[in-house]
Amino acid sequence: MLTEKLEQLRTLFREMEQALIAYSGGIDSTLVAKIAYDILGDRALAVTAVSPSLLPEELEDAKIQAATIGISHQIVQTHEMSNPNYTSNPVNRCYFCKSELHDTLKPLALKLGYPYVVDGVNADDLHDYRPGIRAAKERGARSPLAEVNISKVEVRQLSQQLSLPWWDKPAQPCLSSRFPYGEEITVAKLQRVGRAEIYLRKFGLKNLRVRSDGDTARIELPPEQIKEFVLTTDLPTIVSAFQNLGFIYVTLDLEGYRSGKLNQVLNRETLIQV
Repeated sequence: MLTEKLEQLRTLFREMEQALIAYSGGIDSTLVAKIAYDILGDRALAVTAVSPSLLPEELEDAKIQAATIGISHQIVQTHEMSNPNYTSNPVNRCYFCKSELHDTLKPLALKLGYPYVVDGVNADDLHDYRPGIRAAKERGARSPLAEVNISKVEVRQLSQQLSLPWWDKPAQPCLSSRFPYGEEITVAKLQRVGRAEIYLRKFGLKNLRVRSDGDTARIELPPEQIKEFVLTTDLPTIVSAFQNLGFIYVTLDLEGYRSGKLNQVLNRETLIQV
């Protein structure tokens, strides 16, 4: 089945003939970039959007991965932080982020002669609350992974099969996802939470989040790592480091890390309205 889906992906790009990839450096869009380059060569272009919600370290990873693949890589600036519909952090914040992204990429693709803009949305994403998907579709973007029904697990399996060294790279959504809906997003807050996560990774932690709620930082780790973290880590040192970044309170989420956790406050009626 996986082999069949891989061939379907390749066929899809053969039919496109040219494609611009919305390339974040995450595992999904990197797999798309890899397949696109294998089939299209210099007729494929990866473009990474840079804004305060992207850590500099993530941009460097994207550059390294693109160079490893061999695909041409460009960087553009996006300006979602200038849009109050985004910075006010409503429940459909992601819609305005992806609107800005694709309003930037689509004209670039047309200017450079690429008839298609494609992204890394996978089949699982279609079953989650992802308002940004609608923004991309409204602007004509395609999602090859979703089109051939490739799940997140299969993305990793295919990446490993293709010998991509980052096949087990943790998911790293934009930093704005660290804030509860309704809390204003600022550049300073994004930098603060980003630095906090980089600090924790120095302890060998990979799958983690630092959720920011006002002056409180809430650390989320995989449930199976919580006990060891508490027993073996110098907690006062971590508290001091976070306070130096600007947080006042530092807490540990006892439930543990779970992707999309902040969406649990949403109810069906809210989602229908947006």
